[in-house]
Amino acid sequence: MPEPAALHRAQENALVELLDIPAVAEDLASRFAAAGHRLYLVGGSVRDALLRRGSNDLDFTTDARPNEVLRLLSGWADAVWDTGIEFGTIGARRRDHVVEITTFRADAYDRVSRNPVVRFGDSIDDDLVRRDFSVNAMAVELAERRFVDPHGGVAALSAGILDTPAAPEDSFADDPLRMLRAARFVSQLGFTPSERVVAAMTAMAGELARITRERVQAEFSKLLLGEFPRRGIELLVDTGLAEYVVPEVPAMRLAIDEHMQHKDVYTHSLVVMEQAIDRETEGPDLVLRLAALLHDVGKPPTRRKEPDGRVSFHHHEVVGAKMVRKRLRELRYPKHLIDEVAQLVYLHLRFHGYGKGEWTDSAVRRYVTDAGPLLERLHRLVRSDCTTRNKRRAAALQRSYDSLEDRIGELRKQEELDAIRPDLDGNAIMEILGMKPGPLVGRAYKHLLGLRMERGPLGRDEAERELRAWAAENVPAE
Repeated sequence: MPEPAALHRAQENALVELLDIPAVAEDLASRFAAAGHRLYLVGGSVRDALLRRGSNDLDFTTDARPNEVLRLLSGWADAVWDTGIEFGTIGARRRDHVVEITTFRADAYDRVSRNPVVRFGDSIDDDLVRRDFSVNAMAVELAERRFVDPHGGVAALSAGILDTPAAPEDSFADDPLRMLRAARFVSQLGFTPSERVVAAMTAMAGELARITRERVQAEFSKLLLGEFPRRGIELLVDTGLAEYVVPEVPAMRLAIDEHMQHKDVYTHSLVVMEQAIDRETEGPDLVLRLAALLHDVGKPPTRRKEPDGRVSFHHHEVVGAKMVRKRLRELRYPKHLIDEVAQLVYLHLRFHGYGKGEWTDSAVRRYVTDAGPLLERLHRLVRSDCTTRNKRRAAALQRSYDSLEDRIGELRKQEELDAIRPDLDGNAIMEILGMKPGPLVGRAYKHLLGLRMERGPLGRDEAERELRAWAAENVPAE
């Protein structure tokens, strides 16, 4: 009967035979072995291989120092970059694979920033103990096909538990971004954080202030694009980390919505986000997910109790759009994304004025024009915003939106609804009125656009008559 430790090692090494290790990794390992060095597949690459999540990006660690790694990659890689060489990391590309090779690390942190004082290590164990989570602290020594798992990564992976190799307080003090990464892995992989990880995140949430906004945004975006973003958001809120990322989200727990049928606006927003995700057709959509999560952030500051006892949130879409702009700018999102999310938040309530279909064609045109290229996302957001438990009401709202989409479709057949322009452009206006470029041309253009919205296509002759009538009242005589 083999000793328990030997049996455990045999079981672990048997795992290696089940892993789909790319030929490019085996080839690179042979090259390192011939030079007297060990090469390990490590971290997320091992985790994802065990989960059967394929990737062309491979992470390695080695006892070879960076200059030696550069030498070994020369003549093997199609391209090499050394932008991370001060941290011991060399990047390379071989055909369709991108590899990163980092020399064993045994860093110390100043615990003021998240930048380590880089110190190269001498063993794989030194390297693995400094990694963020036990499921990322596994390695495969490729030449000998030996599995290395000193911190129970396989067991944690099997149980779906997210824990740290060392004490979480030490790990998060070294690098507070790891707390956000915990929430990201909860979202991406559906893991459950251990009790000690949750406790440390709660106690140390304020340490996130040490991290740059750009890095916070990158992790938050990855969280939102995961398979289970609601779980990640709930972890951020429950631990207090959300106060340092998107404080508007936990603030929604204070506001009961106007239907009086949801626990709070926060829970409603999470449901809307999940329902919007169910309506995605081309993969994860960051703009839609942000808009769904944040569409009601304007409710807490606009909450009012009316004389009849009902709660109102008048103009919360206007206030919310401004709040979204401010928060996303603070998180360093690009301008085009900020504009798109804010516009969806601004427009999400407009449909509720549609009632039983009494909108004029002009109102439908304005709805489409104001949404512009965001129209399909707006459709998904508005439909997802229905979370009432009243089946009759829910069915009525969906029928009403079906009616609006049908009308949009009919108008599209009759006119160029997605690119509404006046019947006369600026050059035609100047030619007809004998004007030079200036503010009056813009006012004339805006007048014709309004007529186009109200009445549909006018045709050249009628548009010219309307233009001349407008000019008679608005253009000063020379």
